Amino acid sequence: MFKDLITSKSRVLLLEFFLNHPHEMFHVRECVRQTGDEINAVRRELQFLEKHGILNKEPRANRVYYELSSDYPYYYDLLGMGAKTLGLGKEVLANRAKLGKIKYAMFSGRFIRRTQMSQDHVDFLVVGTVVLPELALLVRTEEQRLNREINYTAMTEEEFIFRKQRKDPFITGILSGTRIMLIGDEEALLA
Repeated sequence: MFKDLITSKSRVLLLEFFLNHPHEMFHVRECVRQTGDEINAVRRELQFLEKHGILNKEPRANRVYYELSSDYPYYYDLLGMGAKTLGLGKEVLANRAKLGKIKYAMFSGRFIRRTQMSQDHVDFLVVGTVVLPELALLVRTEEQRLNREINYTAMTEEEFIFRKQRKDPFITGILSGTRIMLIGDEEALLA
């Protein structure tokens, strides 16, 4: 997705890297190691992203660190785009045919923001006729990548509609929070 919109390969690599680590700060050399790009290209793109408010720069001793700027007006939009083009979102979309007939798939806003979550919070909801072993494999891979557990729920469309009509507290809790739709129409999900 980013490659379709941004012509600079270095900028795409940096954006993807920072979106995978939205609350962490990185030194220039760490950005070079993680992206595998040339140091001058990384420096140039870091300066560009900082100049446009996408990254914050913080000098410490004789080093400069960068992090995503939560003050950037499109910060949450970037996080949403990252959720769809990186990690689990990317894999679900790429393997959609193997996963069955998915009507809706959504991430919770808390999961996208990487905020602290309670045990009963759902990170990822999938509604439809889902091949559970395939979904579980994708989720396990993402859990290893993120080094954290992902709470996910898969249910049939009939079960989802039934529970939504009955105002089931579990479904109501999921739908009352913020979300990023991966598959399906948000208005139809909430109707």
